[in-house]
Amino acid sequence: MRLQHAFTVLLLSCAAQAIASDDLGAVHEWGTFTSVASEDGAAMSWEPLSGPSDLPCFVHRLDQRNLKVAEYGTVRMETPVLYFYPLKPLTVSVHVDFPNGRVTEWYPRASSVQPSIGRKGWIEWKDIHLSKIAAPLPKLGEASHYYAARETDAWPLQSERENEKLLFYRGIADFGVDLKAVVSKDGVSVRNDGAEAIPEAILFENRAGKIGYHIMRGLRQPTSVGFPALTGSVDTLRDLLEEELIEMGLYRKEAHAMIQTWRDSWFEEGLRVFYILPRSKVDALLPISIHPAARQLVRVFVGRVELLSPPMKNEIGAALANGDVAVLNKYGRFLNAFQREMSEVPTSERARQFLDSSYSRVFAESRKIACSE
Repeated sequence: MRLQHAFTVLLLSCAAQAIASDDLGAVHEWGTFTSVASEDGAAMSWEPLSGPSDLPCFVHRLDQRNLKVAEYGTVRMETPVLYFYPLKPLTVSVHVDFPNGRVTEWYPRASSVQPSIGRKGWIEWKDIHLSKIAAPLPKLGEASHYYAARETDAWPLQSERENEKLLFYRGIADFGVDLKAVVSKDGVSVRNDGAEAIPEAILFENRAGKIGYHIMRGLRQPTSVGFPALTGSVDTLRDLLEEELIEMGLYRKEAHAMIQTWRDSWFEEGLRVFYILPRSKVDALLPISIHPAARQLVRVFVGRVELLSPPMKNEIGAALANGDVAVLNKYGRFLNAFQREMSEVPTSERARQFLDSSYSRVFAESRKIACSE
């Protein structure tokens, strides 16, 4: 009888621990790693912060003393967001390491941010309060894709008296990219240098508003594809991507929020490869710890590799020679990287002045940290 009683107590204790460990329920995350391929397909060093900011002014940013106007790196980590689905109201803590990188923007206010590159950077939120009671969320009327990420069933949260429906952060880093893409006159050769298969990769082109794409699944071996016929539909591709994100573990509203966040930028003019990172690669690049531990942790990251196509090279070359600023401007934050790949192309003085001024002009515009009263 005494042994039976002890066994019963043990079972009840184990059950109580299981219930307690399940309090957090599910945590889901999505994000993007953006890079630019050099002629040999490797990720080249570029200026990930040189584009204008698309974030609301209330988002926190790394002190400008810790950033340079033309900060170089190989990767822009864009808009990772964390959603929480607890089983009851509770308080959690989140710590994200970023080896060889630094977090540059985040919201809500974090407890600690390590502004390091070359060493391990990190961001940490302590005492995040999760509750079904929704507090007012900051929204100041300006247009921003940031707000699309809120359109899910995730629980509202509060950190350091700031309210949101997600944890948001961005950063820059200096590491290699497993997917190598080399452009030739006939098409693109894609190679996976990682240990695991890439679940899905998509070669995408938008030329003067006409789009096309090739889908490659289970990418292990080097693969060569021709340039896609420009007869596709962006809406169809968005739907395909959304279904793939759901297949990788995101809830439908989360996948839709990710597509809506990047509905313009992902499909803007140019040539690029999208690919879904294996989960183990995400964990290695961006280790995360959550307390209490989640019963389910889903992390879905999309890699984006920008490529310089032959038509782009011709157009940029002519614009550099003629000083056509309007054409140069449409290539945005990737222009300087492309121009360095075309260093042998003659550059007019007007184009050179535009290239030199774009760093400081765009950087100053994108680093406004105070909201208007």
